[in-house]
Parts: sequence; structure tokens; C-alpha cells
Amino acid sequence: MLEFLIRALLGGLGVAAVAGPLGAFVVWRRMAYFGDTLAHSALLGVALGFLFNINLNLAIVVLCVGLAAILVTLQKKQIIATDTLLGILAHSSLSLGLVAVSFLDNVRIDLMAYLFGDLLAVSQTDLYWIYGGGILVLTLLVTFWKPLLAVTVNEELAKVEGYPVEAIRLLLMLLVALVIAVAMKIVGVLLITSLMIIPAATARKLSNTPIQMATISSFIGCLAVCGGLWASYRWDTPTGPSVVVCAALLFIIAYSSPFKRRSA
Repeated sequence: MLEFLIRALLGGLGVAAVAGPLGAFVVWRRMAYFGDTLAHSALLGVALGFLFNINLNLAIVVLCVGLAAILVTLQKKQIIATDTLLGILAHSSLSLGLVAVSFLDNVRIDLMAYLFGDLLAVSQTDLYWIYGGGILVLTLLVTFWKPLLAVTVNEELAKVEGYPVEAIRLLLMLLVALVIAVAMKIVGVLLITSLMIIPAATARKLSNTPIQMATISSFIGCLAVCGGLWASYRWDTPTGPSVVVCAALLFIIAYSSPFKRRSA
């Protein structure tokens, strides 16, 4: 009992720590719908992993990163409005994944675990993926923090200052894709984006600088994981949704408080 609870806690904290800073960029750039699109496609990655008998985590990472690159390409071509494009890809990829899973007769798949997460089933291999991917994402965020922030604040000004705006935008989308891929086991494809958005939105109320917001967002995400895991163990509730509910409660508490930040 203690062993799988410790693995669950470590897995949740690892995801929350990296989802916090990245979630700040998602909030700043209003990319929530983009995150949902990638999250919905993760189920298709699961189906393809079973179909071609490859590691599920690797299949999800490859599919999410590939879809992120496709989205960037289609956005540049401006064939249709971005929100329409995201809506089409999100629901099409999720539906295609559900259809593909239905054809896997010789494989038993806990669909609810993939849709809503199964934090208590985190394995040692999952921890390697979570912390390996998390370290990679945090390293890239720290390395490219200044250009990422410059492009987020004003793309035209960043271009004048010599930053490769298109490459930085693609990097951010690929980082979001990687976090979604490693976080699917924690809260599921339908709730992944909430683990990035809600702590970051809460931290926005409590912070005065971008660095503060990124740091506080990670801390709030970790609190939500601890609270959700405790609630799940105490009342036998679904772990992934419990984590999101705790994050939402922290958001409500923060915005109900009289605290006022001095700047964005």
C-alpha cells in the first residue's frame, strides 16, 4: 500500500512541477484550446502503441509532438481560423482514437483510466518517463526563458530584437505536447490541460513577476496533487478528477482573498 502511494505521489509531484511553469505560458498566450487538442489526440497514440506493439509513452510522445508540428504548419498556411482548426483536430483525433481502440479485440484497455487518469497505477517505468521528460522540459524552459517571454509579450517586438519567433513558437508547442504526453497517466486525456491552466491562473492572482507566477504555479500544482491523492485515499474518489477539484478549490480561495498583486 505504502509503495504504490509513494509512486503515485512522486508521479503527481513530478508532473505538477513541470506543468506549472509551462502552464503560465499557456495562460499568457491563451493556448488552452491548443492543449486540449493535443490531449485528445493522446488516446490515438495509445491505440497506435498497442497496434504496432511499441511503448505507449513513446507512441503518445511521438503523436503529440507530430500533431503540434502539423498544427504550426496549418496555422501558417491560414487555411481556416485557428479555433476552428483546433476544434476539428481535437474531436477528430479523440474520436479516431476511440474507434481504433474498439478494433483491438485481443487487448484489454481500461478506457476510463486513459480518459480520466489513474494516478494510483503509476509504475516505476512511468516515473522514469515523467521525470525524464520533466527535466528535459524544465531545462529547455530555463535555457529559452528570455526568448519565450519576449515572444509571449510581443511577437513583433521580439522579431525586431532578432528572436526567431516561429522557432520559439514551435518550441513552446512541442514542450506542451511533451508535458501532455507524460502527464496522461496522472489525470487522463480529458483533464490534462486543467493541471496546467488552473494552477497557473491561481498563481497569476498571487504573483507580481513572470518568474514568481511560474514558481507559485508549480507549488499550487503540487498542493493540488497532495490534496487530490489524500481525498482519493480517504473517500475512494477518482484520483485524477480529485486532483483537478483540489486545484479548482485553490483557485476559488485565491480569488476570494483580498490579496492584490501589484503587476502582471
